[in-house]
Amino acid sequence: MSEADKNLKEKTISISVLPPPATLLKFRKLLIIGAHVLCFTAALLLSFLLANNMQFTSTWFFEQYPKLLILFLIIKTPVFGFSKQYRGWWRYVGISDLIDIAAASLISTLIIVTLWFALIVTVLRQQPFFENLTDIAQSIFISDMFFTFLLLGGLRMAIRLYYEEFRTVEGTRLKRFLIVGAGNAGEALLREIHRMQVSQYDVIGFVDNDPMKQGINIHSIPVLGAIDQLPKICADHNIEEIAIAIPSATHQQLRHVIQICEGIKIRFRTVPSITDIASGRFRVSQIRDVDINDLLGREVVHLDVDLIEAFAANKIILVTGAGGSIGSEMCRQLCNFKPKLLLLVEQAENPLFFIERELKKTHPDVSLMTLICDITDKTRVEQIFEQYRPQVVIHAAAHKHVPLMELNPGEAIKNNVIGSKIIADTADKFAISNCVMISTDKAVNPTSIMGSTKRIAEMYIQNLAQTSKTNFVTVRFGNVLGSNGSVIPIFKQQIAEGGPVTVTDPEMKRYFMTIPEASQLVLQSASMGKGGEIFVLDMGEPVKIVDLARELITLSGFRPGEDIAIEFTGTRPGEKLFEELSIQGENMQPTRHPKISIWKNIPTDRQKLEAGINELLNITKNQNRTAIIQKIKELVPEYIGNNNNHNNH
Repeated sequence: MSEADKNLKEKTISISVLPPPATLLKFRKLLIIGAHVLCFTAALLLSFLLANNMQFTSTWFFEQYPKLLILFLIIKTPVFGFSKQYRGWWRYVGISDLIDIAAASLISTLIIVTLWFALIVTVLRQQPFFENLTDIAQSIFISDMFFTFLLLGGLRMAIRLYYEEFRTVEGTRLKRFLIVGAGNAGEALLREIHRMQVSQYDVIGFVDNDPMKQGINIHSIPVLGAIDQLPKICADHNIEEIAIAIPSATHQQLRHVIQICEGIKIRFRTVPSITDIASGRFRVSQIRDVDINDLLGREVVHLDVDLIEAFAANKIILVTGAGGSIGSEMCRQLCNFKPKLLLLVEQAENPLFFIERELKKTHPDVSLMTLICDITDKTRVEQIFEQYRPQVVIHAAAHKHVPLMELNPGEAIKNNVIGSKIIADTADKFAISNCVMISTDKAVNPTSIMGSTKRIAEMYIQNLAQTSKTNFVTVRFGNVLGSNGSVIPIFKQQIAEGGPVTVTDPEMKRYFMTIPEASQLVLQSASMGKGGEIFVLDMGEPVKIVDLARELITLSGFRPGEDIAIEFTGTRPGEKLFEELSIQGENMQPTRHPKISIWKNIPTDRQKLEAGINELLNITKNQNRTAIIQKIKELVPEYIGNNNNHNNH
């Protein structure tokens, strides 16, 4: 396309045609029937003309044609009605509609021919009118069927063409658009873009890896090359937006597309999943921005719903940390199983207020109670248990920010160890049915205060489970996408501010899981637990944080290292380069669920553990960092934290 053509296209403004008035829509069906009658009339007229060598004569036009038209209308009008031809929305006509027209035309013609030869030819053959018409009737019937199909099909296609080509209104300059995937979804997206009443995109072409599609045109739009050629194609054609129209694409395939385009200033869009399209909730044209969840998300989790329902349905359930990322999602998931009463326990009032509002809107049939409570306040915790008598406790409350807990070790111990101990002891005291503690991958060979405090909580709960009537289980998993204070929201904010994006170390790797997946697997683990287990969730493959940063910058329409800089700041106190979390190995026992294993370990001596925790609590009151770390190392021998990172307090 020449530069002049581009400018001309950009300046072209079509006249907007207003939608049909309400009066026309009210009588829409009558208008459609009228259009069919006109087409039937014209089809028969053309058939007579064809049979008479395109010559008008008074004999057939005034005598034969009107009488035969009455017969045709009497038969064809109801036949097309029974075929639901008066219900279609013509602007969306497709191949299936044309097939239906052909079928209705054939059926009506068969009925007419049957009546003609069975009734008219045998009974009324001697009448001059029918005797003169018999010789050409057969050709009229056949040609009428074809003309009916052509006229009705042509009328529908004309309406569709009008809406797709002439009725659209071009706003400002159209975005130069490229569709990745020349399959059914890509073709459907192109058609729906053409149907938009306000044009937004100038579709330049497709890309597809199928060699059979290379060089072909789809609705006059060419397939320009393979996916690996995207950078060159985008540069050659000044592409501004890419739509990934492959609903069945895996997360790895989506990442591959983004990584190929790294360094290109472009916006990425995607179509809904096949499940959403098939369910009717979304149409192909409802494209959206590609999100980081699309790249790091995993396959759909298959749950034993019956087992979870038996665990949660019609129960009084208490969730600590209900306003946090995991706690709030646990509440959302639990509402799907219709608990008798859901107790939302949270120290921070604003997050609690927002999750309560959300749940009341999305699950108005679920009874909720919001409770402000510090889990380290034993009196308040016991008061809640005494008043509401929960049957299930999901303990999600915790201090999880590694560097902050290095700076405030006493608070980490108070909340993560003492708070967890109070929740567990209270659950044991009131003999509740199930108590689930949510732990972290940072409890495995911990290098941080936070990780070690979670490990101590695990040890205490596992020991308590040996003698308690309460079914205690612990569930470990890694980072969740988009949780409060996690790396992704921070990166997004840094990108929005123009950078730089800060990464601690180029080799830093982390496991990632979506919040809904983690919450679902926690419920699955809890429903399977017999007491005392530490369940470990399958986190998949770890992801380099610097790769994550580059992909987020690319998704935001910028070029990593050019538009947005990436800076390395060095590892922070307590951080590991690699987290350790695997469901494979000698110390792992598989479960009935492929994404959940049980960590086999030898519980510590309970009396020694309790005495150590009490000593740790006393040391914590003085905030002596060196003494705190020394005591943690006694309780958790695998802890390898460095007590020289900060000054003593």
